Amino acid sequence: YRKLRFKRGLSILTVYLLALALVVILLQMILPQVVQSIMDLATNMQYYLNGLERLVQQVTEQFQLEGAGIEESLEFIKNLTSKLTETVASSLPQLLDFGMAVGSGIISGITAVISSIYMLAGKGRLVPQLKKMLYAVVPKRRADKFLQICSHANKVFVNGKLIDSAIIGVLCFLLCLILRIPYPMLISVVIGVTNIIPFFGPILGAIPCLMILVIVDPWAALRFLVLVIALQQFDGNILGPKILGDSTGLSAIWVLVAIVVGGGLFGFPGMVLGVPTFAVLYALVREWVNHRLDAEGIDGNGAPRTKPAEPTEEE
Repeated sequence: YRKLRFKRGLSILTVYLLALALVVILLQMILPQVVQSIMDLATNMQYYLNGLERLVQQVTEQFQLEGAGIEESLEFIKNLTSKLTETVASSLPQLLDFGMAVGSGIISGITAVISSIYMLAGKGRLVPQLKKMLYAVVPKRRADKFLQICSHANKVFVNGKLIDSAIIGVLCFLLCLILRIPYPMLISVVIGVTNIIPFFGPILGAIPCLMILVIVDPWAALRFLVLVIALQQFDGNILGPKILGDSTGLSAIWVLVAIVVGGGLFGFPGMVLGVPTFAVLYALVREWVNHRLDAEGIDGNGAPRTKPAEPTEEE
């Protein structure tokens, strides 16, 4: 709408129409199927367990395997499944409290939407006003440093990871339909949501889905395992670098530390936000360390820095 007269108003309207369409798709297509999949899974769990037990007995008899360890593993899966089913059943009464919380959340959401409209409409004036206030209160050097940190944080936090995870979730759903894997919507939602966590998210999402599929259909679990490995390779080597690049700048060990610490302190939100937060802190610490080493005239090994040779007259 760059050439139109009311370009900002049309842009804001387009953004909210797209957001509304996304919410409608989420509420009308995705959530009902996920809820129905969970209910079907809980209802037919005993049937799936009986089928798994028959398959294990057939394999044990056909290949003359030792059945004691297999039977113990199967019994453990049964006990674990029954406990999970009881937990789901006992948590159903809490849905009423959840509904009340959703009601209050809707009111807060309406207020947030109205505020966001004003912020988007006045973005062209709001950002310069905030910068002007910052330079008026803080010395220029500190203000420049603060804006640099904000720019880096914006690059790390808003880095397309949600888009990447949404694409992986949609691909997982389509491939699950093609490969005839049970509960495709439930599995795709789990894979897409956990894919937000860098490096280890696909593994965290694949484990519970694989456990469910082993109970429902072991051969489908095998197909799903191949599918997850292929999706992870595609995301890590092709899709992720195209969308994200190296936005965090963290190695795998620091990503693991950020996930463990963030998850231990704040649960799943901490696992999602822990990596970009740690990336910002990591960049600040690295810059401070390099500045201190330059001031001391030494390198990372403690040896004196060698100054580059000055060019001669012939050079």
